[in-house]
Amino acid sequence: WPSVSVKLLVLVFGTPLSPPPALRISEDDVRQIFLKQKKRKAPGPDGVTPVCLRTCADQLAFIFSQIFNRSLELCEVPACFKRSTIIPIPKKPKMTGFNDYRPVALTSVVMKSFERLVLAYLKNITGPLLAPPAVCLPSKQHLDKSGTYVRLLFVDFSSAFNTIIPTLLQTKLTQLSVPSSICQWITSFLTDRHQLVKLGKFKSNSRTTSTGAPQGCVLSPLLFSLYTNDCTSTDPSIKLLKFADDTTVIGLIQDGDESAYRQEIEQLAAWCSRNNLELNTLKTVEMIVDFRRNTPALPPLTIMNSTVPTVASFRFLGTTISQDLKWDTHIDATIKKAQQRLYFLRQLRKFNLPQELLIHFYSAVIESVLCTSITVWFGSATKSDMRRLQRTVRTAERIIGAPLPTLQELYTSR
Repeated sequence: WPSVSVKLLVLVFGTPLSPPPALRISEDDVRQIFLKQKKRKAPGPDGVTPVCLRTCADQLAFIFSQIFNRSLELCEVPACFKRSTIIPIPKKPKMTGFNDYRPVALTSVVMKSFERLVLAYLKNITGPLLAPPAVCLPSKQHLDKSGTYVRLLFVDFSSAFNTIIPTLLQTKLTQLSVPSSICQWITSFLTDRHQLVKLGKFKSNSRTTSTGAPQGCVLSPLLFSLYTNDCTSTDPSIKLLKFADDTTVIGLIQDGDESAYRQEIEQLAAWCSRNNLELNTLKTVEMIVDFRRNTPALPPLTIMNSTVPTVASFRFLGTTISQDLKWDTHIDATIKKAQQRLYFLRQLRKFNLPQELLIHFYSAVIESVLCTSITVWFGSATKSDMRRLQRTVRTAERIIGAPLPTLQELYTSR
């Protein structure tokens, strides 16, 4: 094996070995990551399947640990690991244009394993340095105080991951104390990537790109978070909540003074311009939470000469938030989705499937819907909403013919 691995290293990189890198990957690290491969995941352009890596983990661990370490030593990702097949995934049922598709990249499962090892290392270094996602406001500042209200801006970026500038990211990683060799390796990972688009049986010609982090790569969400880490609020009454490419600006307005909030939005737009991120003004919306008795007409928010529309509710990270801070809209959508799936449970019951399988189906397909973000809304949901939700559970119990956990039990177990 050692002689074979050295020959492969020369074939892949073509140069003798270099000094050890900041990150060193052991044979056991590779073996463990190969054994965790999900069998049903699609292979990348190289055709290597997750089943192959899992089945042959013991035989492949040594050689790939050598290849991975060689890549880190040279701060270079092999070209065969940087090929992507782009699959357009619809964002909604009816498509009206190219923007209604999400470009998901199918990449090498070997490279994804490599990325997971680098990801763990990066998180260990940058985790304590990342801006916290906390949204707590300073003491004595809250909605119960007279003359206060909140404006929430839900920001949408146009192709956020695809706009990352690798050289600019490298500078930011250096400022976050990431070793120089890892910064260079990440730059190599993001540049000179070969990709093509596949739709059904048809494939486009291959193109080379050196901008952005492909959606579908393991490192992409963290790299985007690190790229936007220096986008922070300068005013204590304004909070920026960031989760990957989802950004929300929360402003607590007191005595009608919106100057700090509007200035923060201007600074955000300027920061985006400097960092090659484009604010999608067509999809960026604002929600106002105002419990004052005599509510005056509030001036609209304008970004880059475009008026931001105001909405009564918004689906944020899978949970619908309403301006009255009630959960009716979210629970209505949850019940509708769960009831639609009860149809499939009835069909399975007609085929006389064992009760155990029906319970498994319910847990995976229906209960998972009812429990989405349950720790957020359960404590403040109305009794009427709770009865409606529990009615769905009882319907499933009648179909299956067995008792199922109540919503209270599911909430407590979380």
